[in-house]
This record gives sequence, structure tokens and C-alpha cells, in this order.
Amino acid sequence: MSDLDVFVELHADPLVNRFVGAFSRQQALERLTGIERQWDERGHGLCAIELKSSGSFVGRSGLQYWEQFDEVELGWTLRADHWGHGYATEAAQSCLDWGFATLENDYFTALMRPGNEASVKVAERLGFSPRREDQLQGSPVTVYALDRPASLPSR
Repeated sequence: MSDLDVFVELHADPLVNRFVGAFSRQQALERLTGIERQWDERGHGLCAIELKSSGSFVGRSGLQYWEQFDEVELGWTLRADHWGHGYATEAAQSCLDWGFATLENDYFTALMRPGNEASVKVAERLGFSPRREDQLQGSPVTVYALDRPASLPSR
């Protein structure tokens, strides 16, 4: 909950919210409450991304369970002024590694809205590939997926 203000600010940026949506303060509070609940119930969720050098909030990444798909998505969203530095790839790779090491999932997804080419590039760098077309909250998405590496046994 301590990230409420920076979470609202992140999603208020038109460059960011064109793919992930904007949140009012109340909507952000509900979203963060849901994230905390997911951590309590499922043992995973989203995390703040902070710069090691300053502790400044630059975005979020983590594992999000979507009940409508019964799948866990690896997601990332960064402030526009921090795009192009590799932070999304670094944070997402860490979450992915942790997810495969800790959870029993056979695969993780990454949901891409049309036109989000920067995130598609991140997903591809991580090894994801398109699996299907679907709908999320009334919007079309391409569902990318990455299967558990054969070198990692199921937990």
C-alpha cells in the first residue's frame, strides 16, 4: 500500500496506460488490495521495481493469476522515462526464474495488447512465443507463453 501514489502516477502516463489502463486512486487501492490478497492466497503477485542506486520506483513486475484463463501471467510495466534500459527484461527474468523455481506451473503466459511492440520484444528476449489470440477485460490480446525448461523438473 505504500506504493499507492507512485502506482497511480505510473498508470496516469498516457504512454503507459494505452496498453495497461489508467487507475483512479480508488481503483489503484482496490488493485493493490487484490495484489496483496494474491500474495496471501497464491504465494505470488506483482512487485515494485526500484532502482538499486536510489530506491526510486520505476515500475512493477511479477506473476499475476488470471482466473478466466486459469493461468499465471508474467507481467511488467515501467515508467516511460525508464524505457530502453533493460529494466523490464531484468525484472521479468528474475520473476520468471523465481516462478519456475518456486511454483508448479508448467508454463507462464505474457498477455500483449495489439501495438505493444516494446513488450513483445521483452517477451521474445525471455523466450516467449505466441500461443493464441484471446480477450482480456473486453480487449483483444495475443497470449505468449513459455514452457517450463526441460532442465527444470516439475516441483
